[in-house]
Amino acid sequence: MNTKKLDLKSLKTKAESGLASARKFSLPLFIGFVLLIYGFVLLRINSLSNPQPSSDSVTSQVEAAHVPRIDESVVKQLESLHNNSVNVQSLFNETRSNPFQ
Repeated sequence: MNTKKLDLKSLKTKAESGLASARKFSLPLFIGFVLLIYGFVLLRINSLSNPQPSSDSVTSQVEAAHVPRIDESVVKQLESLHNNSVNVQSLFNETRSNPFQ
């Protein structure tokens, strides 16, 4: 069997040679680490700036929304006015063709 000596001087020389070879890659490793942290922060900001609403909040908003109701008598009265007046007919036709003016 081959036994190696583990004394303090041999460990020191091996550590120094290991650190010397690691110093060659210190700048690229540091730049890669900074870019990794920067990317993580950007992804975190993006995910926190566009939160998705929870299903409970969506359900509560849907339940709180009121659907407008129009009485049948009002509908009949408007239809009778529409059928009887020429000015109202032109007004209805104009708003049907361009409702935003």
